[in-house]
Amino acid sequence: MSDFQNPVAGFGVTFKAMFKKRLTEQYPEQQKTTAPRFHGRHQLNRHPDGLEKCVGCELCAWACPADAIYVEGADNTDEERYSPGERYGRVYQINYARCILCGLCIEACPTRALTMTNEFELADSSRENLIYTKEQLLAGLEDTMVDTPHAIFPGMTEQDYYRGLVEEAAPGTVRQVAVSKGEKDEPEGADA
Repeated sequence: MSDFQNPVAGFGVTFKAMFKKRLTEQYPEQQKTTAPRFHGRHQLNRHPDGLEKCVGCELCAWACPADAIYVEGADNTDEERYSPGERYGRVYQINYARCILCGLCIEACPTRALTMTNEFELADSSRENLIYTKEQLLAGLEDTMVDTPHAIFPGMTEQDYYRGLVEEAAPGTVRQVAVSKGEKDEPEGADA
């Protein structure tokens, strides 16, 4: 009798499931909302005047268990200042083919330069496109911000930035055009 009941009990589960309402995600057509603290794509943040928060310390790269982050720091100069500190992240890359979205890099960041957004659509057809560069990760400029490089807000120190005392760009600050070391400044229209 028990040999007969086992298959019937199994079919009973199947028949119950056949007549239940199906739960189907209509994902591409209907976007799914994520939890507020969802770990998605990374974002490099800026200070309120537009200077980058990343100081090129490379702690996020050291904390990454998947070895997905590559940071190359460089020194700021008075002519070209990208962050309020002595250094800035000249090269910043995250390889999303390796990243496990664990958030350990966020915890390691001493300046809160790196945070995670709710964006979760990171799939791509090539591995090359899964390596996000600094330009792709850097947060956009708001109305009161000025693009880097530019000077520190007058009268403020590096510590004032980390205390959150800087609230806008320096008055009269305009975007400076960065010139690499190999190029020469030539006026427009000059013949070579």
